[in-house]
Amino acid sequence: MRILTLRTENGTRAVRQDGDSLIEIDGFADVGELLRTPDWEATAAAANGAAHELASADLAAVVPSPGKIICVGHNYRNHIKEMGRDVPEFPTLFAKYQESLIGPNDELALPPESNAVDWEAELAVVIGRAGRRISEEDAADHIAGYAVLNDVSMRDYQFRTIQWLQGKTWEKSTPFGPALVTKDEFTPGPLMTSEVDGEVQQQTPTSDLVFTPEYLVAYISTIMTLNPGDVIATGTPGGVGHAQSPKQYLQAGQLLVTTIEGLGQLKNRVVREA
Repeated sequence: MRILTLRTENGTRAVRQDGDSLIEIDGFADVGELLRTPDWEATAAAANGAAHELASADLAAVVPSPGKIICVGHNYRNHIKEMGRDVPEFPTLFAKYQESLIGPNDELALPPESNAVDWEAELAVVIGRAGRRISEEDAADHIAGYAVLNDVSMRDYQFRTIQWLQGKTWEKSTPFGPALVTKDEFTPGPLMTSEVDGEVQQQTPTSDLVFTPEYLVAYISTIMTLNPGDVIATGTPGGVGHAQSPKQYLQAGQLLVTTIEGLGQLKNRVVREA
C-alpha cells in the first residue's frame, strides 16, 4: 500500500494511492497523524473518501511533522571511501528538524548564505509502532514502510566545525516522499539514483548499507523511544558533488531528481531563495 499527504484547498489530507487516483482517508490530516492510530493500516486500506487525480496532485512531505528525524552518516561503503573515512564500528547519527522538509515536487531554494549546496539521495525508514530498546529481530514490526529523501547539505556550513548539524537542517531543504510504501511491498535492495539535469550522480543498490534499517531501529531505540511517524534517513552512497574534482554544487535552474525503484521519485527544481 502507498499512502501520501495531499495538499488541498482545505488543508492537507492523508490519502491512499489506487493506481492513478488518490483516495482521502477521512479524519486524518496527514500520514504522520494516521500512523499514530494503532490500526492505521486497516484504516487506510478501508478508506473510501473523496478521490483526486494523482497527475495533478500537490503533495506535501509524506510525513510533514515527524517528532524526530534521525540521520545516519557514512553508511554506504562507496561514500565512506570517497570521503576518505574508515568504515565505522557504530552508526554516525545527527538530526534534522521538521522545518527542513519539503514536498516531493516542491522547489528547492538555495539560501544566500551558502555557496556549496550538495545532493545526498537516501532511503528513509518511517516508524509505525512505538518502542524502546527494540531488538534487531523485532525491529521490522516497528517499521511502517519506506520513502525517498534527499539530505541536501550545505557543505560550507557543515564543515565549519566537527559537528555537522548546521549544514544538514536548513529550512525547506529536504525533499521527502512521494509516498510511504508499506514494508509488505518494499524490501531494501532496489537501485537508488540521483540526477542533476539528467546526469546521473549517484547510483547504488539500497541493500549496500553498512547498518541495515533493522539494526538502526534497534540501535537508535536503545537511546530513545521511537514513535509512529519518526523518520530514520539511512545515509547516502558515493557520488556527492563535494567529493568530485572539481567539486560540484547545485545551481539555480537545475533539476534534482532522486529515485528509488519501487518507492518513487522526487523532482525538485533548484531556485534562489526569494
